[in-house]
Amino acid sequence: MIPFSDLLLFGFAALLMVLTPGPNMIYLLSRSLSQGRNAGIISLMGVICGFLFHIFMVSFGLTAIFFAIPYVFTIIKILGVVYLLYLAYQSVKSGSKMFEPNSKLKSDKPLQLFQMGLMTNVLNPKMAVFYLSFFPQFIKPEYGSILSQSFQLGIVQIIISFSINFLIVISAAKMANWFAKKPIWLRLQKWFMASVLTGLAVKMALTKAK
Repeated sequence: MIPFSDLLLFGFAALLMVLTPGPNMIYLLSRSLSQGRNAGIISLMGVICGFLFHIFMVSFGLTAIFFAIPYVFTIIKILGVVYLLYLAYQSVKSGSKMFEPNSKLKSDKPLQLFQMGLMTNVLNPKMAVFYLSFFPQFIKPEYGSILSQSFQLGIVQIIISFSINFLIVISAAKMANWFAKKPIWLRLQKWFMASVLTGLAVKMALTKAK
């Protein structure tokens, strides 16, 4: 069982990840703004199933890797540090166009919306790298089954991602109007996010395997 303090830290990292603009957020915002709240929620269901796909793939993969490759912690830690710094850069670089309706999106049926949400997440390299780089930082053989620890982290990540993305979907129009009227807050949010992500990267770089 992963200690509660470690789960909290992982949850904070997962929160920052879901708040960082990426394919999932942009797609959900676009659907919600152009086709309505219900379309956004159906698309979100597809995105959540995409999370499950990544979790199963990474969980079983990590179980094999931990037993097959020595010093894997150090290798994946480097990947995690690079990934965090990349997210920090993306946070600053991202523009405000994601809060504008995408007029090129056609109205799709529920099944199509679900499938597109699913594939948007399944094919999202950001998610694959997140799981591969973050899970090993919190998984320790002394905590028990590596597979069960992976599922614990996956459940925490899904709960946080669903909650934040659901709020984004149901308040997309209000968010768009608010940021349009107060663009200074969008810039502040970018730099704050980049600073926190950079701090996490430094912390991760100094972390030693137990």
